[in-house]
Amino acid sequence: MNEPKVVGTAEALNQTSAYKTLLTSHDNTLIADEPIAAGGNNEGPAPGDYLCMSLAACKAITLRMYVQRKQWDAGEISVKVDLVREESTTGPSHFFLCEVSTTGALTNEQKERLLQIDKACPISKLLSKGSLVTSVIK
Repeated sequence: MNEPKVVGTAEALNQTSAYKTLLTSHDNTLIADEPIAAGGNNEGPAPGDYLCMSLAACKAITLRMYVQRKQWDAGEISVKVDLVREESTTGPSHFFLCEVSTTGALTNEQKERLLQIDKACPISKLLSKGSLVTSVIK
């Protein structure tokens, strides 16, 4: 069996009673917060927004890799992701609504192929299959 491999890493540091949280990954620093309506100061995207950004970025990068390999004229690739919450009789459920658009000269067949390829992005696969989340306190 192969040894586990870390494929992503991040740290979050909340220093006060407010929701503003410093996020670091390698040499990059970002801020997460909650909207004012949720008790935050809106100093950065909310965690759910970061989840949407991760999925959108992964899809855009995966599609760019594919169109470069195929040498297709995709132009700009834009991916908009909404995390949607629905209420039902069994309780809330969530889904991601993703809209992909390009500015290049792609045929309808090429666009259909991109819809198949966008499902191959690692974050999309991860979210579709689900993942085990394990926490420890030090």
